[in-house]
Amino acid sequence: MNAESQAIDILLLGSGGREHAIAKKLAASPRCGKLYIAPGNGGTSQEGENISLDENDPTAVAAFAKDHGCGMVVIGPEAPLVVGVADAVREAGIPCFGPGAEGAQMEGSKLFSKQLMERAGVPTAAYGSFTDEQSALDYVNAQGAPLVVKADGLAAGKGVIVATELEQALDAVHECFSGAFGDAGNTVVVEEMLTGPECSLLAFTDGITVRPMATSQDHKRALEGDLGPNTGGMGVYSPVPIVTPEEHETMVAIMHQTVEQLHREGIDYRGCLYGGFMLTPAGPKVLEFNARFGDPETQVILPRLQNDLVDVMLACAEQRLDEVELSWCDDWAVSVVLTSAGYPGSYEKGKVITGIEDAEALDGVTVYHAGTREQDGQILTNGGRVIDVTALGATFEDARNLAYAACEKIDFEGKTLRHDIGLRALKGRSAWDA
Repeated sequence: MNAESQAIDILLLGSGGREHAIAKKLAASPRCGKLYIAPGNGGTSQEGENISLDENDPTAVAAFAKDHGCGMVVIGPEAPLVVGVADAVREAGIPCFGPGAEGAQMEGSKLFSKQLMERAGVPTAAYGSFTDEQSALDYVNAQGAPLVVKADGLAAGKGVIVATELEQALDAVHECFSGAFGDAGNTVVVEEMLTGPECSLLAFTDGITVRPMATSQDHKRALEGDLGPNTGGMGVYSPVPIVTPEEHETMVAIMHQTVEQLHREGIDYRGCLYGGFMLTPAGPKVLEFNARFGDPETQVILPRLQNDLVDVMLACAEQRLDEVELSWCDDWAVSVVLTSAGYPGSYEKGKVITGIEDAEALDGVTVYHAGTREQDGQILTNGGRVIDVTALGATFEDARNLAYAACEKIDFEGKTLRHDIGLRALKGRSAWDA
């Protein structure tokens, strides 16, 4: 067996639906030896061994990986990236999929990301950044609504307020500076509000070569008709049928531009770069960058990837991604998120989940655990977003219908879901102009 086909033991950090999707794809590879997931969830234990390890402690993660002879560490969430876990792992001589702390500022600081986009010539929303409340309020009053107010740092997906009215924007600025988002709100970025459909384009990169993934589109709002508060994502599909070839070409070029700028500035970025785009009348513009796989986007992208994920991630970690060409299946993928009643506000945990096996018995369906835990042979709810039900189909309609048929088979007290995931895309571009 040569070195390029030997099995390696892998440590995966994270506990959500994204990590279950990554774990399942890694475990399916003949190159995956022992798979450790820290801390994992009720589903990841079926793919490898869940372990107790502080994912945000760079020293502890590097020590575990070294002591257990891991051949690669894969970092799922953003928080470990921002605190420098990838740097510690690489310093220990272990390949790591995920950017170091400097590159992770693409997500860890809205201002860092906006300034890098400016230097790279990447189209994005006009903005102002502020470290004191009065200056931000003055800017908002001068600009008028609609505006988007963002806490600069990581705020668990909650530090972005879309303000259609002036009063909302002023309240949002006050909320950020009042400490509602902790240190994340010490700097506030105020942006113009872009219009158009949103689209996500993720890319594998080793810091030099860029390999774009398939397009996807998330549904952030809690309620049907894209109403209610923003969530971590209520459903997603891939690919995105309304994206024109010209728009796709522009988005891919922007991903290349961004990685080239990072490289020019001496930032070693190896992992996944996530571009959140708005397809504006003037062409695609970047809403934000994330430094990791999206959740729930991963749950529709990885099932369509035909490559061996261990090979691809290791090529990123070892800076030889130029050796890899990505291949995608033609199936459509639709994923519907089942949530706990009350999410994204307060909700109860510990509800027994039934019907997962019945759902997975449907051909083309995969159930990814997100907020679950195992106890005494039962799977219990353990978060706001509980389960991602993903279905593959020959057409968008087939995949969508199958996903909802599978959702019907799963039950737990307080089960909540949106029934309109993907409906607007089926109606075409005009649905966004309505």
